[in-house]
Amino acid sequence: MSITALFLLLLLSPPITVSAAPTAYEMLKRFNFPEGLLPKGITSYELDESSGKFRADLNGSCSFSLEGSYQLRYKPTITGYISDGRLTELRGISVKVLLFWLNILDVIRIGHDLDFSVGVATASFAVDNFFVSPQCGCGLDCDDFRIRKLKLRSGNPSVSSV
Repeated sequence: MSITALFLLLLLSPPITVSAAPTAYEMLKRFNFPEGLLPKGITSYELDESSGKFRADLNGSCSFSLEGSYQLRYKPTITGYISDGRLTELRGISVKVLLFWLNILDVIRIGHDLDFSVGVATASFAVDNFFVSPQCGCGLDCDDFRIRKLKLRSGNPSVSSV
């Protein structure tokens, strides 16, 4: 094949596009969840699209407090099943309730709320609380940087600290 023929072949060929695989955070959004359900630092993930079985890996274990009242702990590997608005059979995420660490087993999205189940109890939180991924060690309050969110009061937007 001559150089001219090769050049014409390349010129007339459709452009080659390379699409990067979506991140674990983008996959959460695809299933109608906010990315803040996972802390910053997910190094890899796997998803079996046919069953919804997933695995997400952190660079080690991760713990932090949110708003001074909830302590969360993530193991280096988080597993479970994901479908639209449902995370089930979770392993690797726990929350401290009083003096005990309880595993978060399911997260179900119902409208603008997320229901977190630890088996014997369920707690509901607004989806708005999970738009930003917390950071291991300091949660949402790192280096004196406070995450702010927009609140509507009497039709006028105002910014307040979380």
